[in-house]
Amino acid sequence: MLFILISAFSWKELLLGNEDWPFLLEVILRTLIMFFTIIIGLRILGKRGVKQLSIFELVVIIGLGSAAGDPMFYKEVGVVSSIIVFVIIIILYSSVTFLIGKSKKIENLLEGRPICLIENGEFAIDNFNKENLGSDEFFAELRLKGVSQLGQVETAIEENSGDISVFFYEKEQTKYGLPILPDSLQYPLKIIQEEGYYSCSFCGHTEEKITGSAGHCKKCNKEEWIKASNKKRIT
Repeated sequence: MLFILISAFSWKELLLGNEDWPFLLEVILRTLIMFFTIIIGLRILGKRGVKQLSIFELVVIIGLGSAAGDPMFYKEVGVVSSIIVFVIIIILYSSVTFLIGKSKKIENLLEGRPICLIENGEFAIDNFNKENLGSDEFFAELRLKGVSQLGQVETAIEENSGDISVFFYEKEQTKYGLPILPDSLQYPLKIIQEEGYYSCSFCGHTEEKITGSAGHCKKCNKEEWIKASNKKRIT
């Protein structure tokens, strides 16, 4: 039975599909042509098309990648037609970039605009809810920038590229804030057993509390609290 299976197995189809061995040389030539086409295209687009990918620029890169990839190994896709696609995409990109430079409305429509996510050590709730960004993901971004609690942060802004810009308080101005280290939000409180500063686990609003019922947050009306931290940022 094993011998029959091995005999029926085709190494040629596994390695080449429906093509013949000479097609490998054509693949090499196609790849070289499209490689240099990509280099030329990116040089025309400029450094911004490579370093900072807004939504609009990401669409352009995906389009160029598809146009470049298919003719490298699909025999039925001609190189010339792919180069024409490249030229059209570059013309469209250049035209739209020109319009973006002339109109702020078009720029905001195609690329979005920076949005404030943290203000004065607390979440800007309305803005944060508009973004498709989970709190765990956001906290990870902040931790990578050396943030351990929100009271260290004066302002955090999500840029058009998706990067997070963080502006810190001076060390002596650091406030009590919501701790964001891993597992720090696992055990929220509704009853305060020790007086001190506590932060709303939802919005980061921080206030001093006495023992007893924690009550509702004045900012978001939630009722789960985390013991706040005033740890200063180490630089």
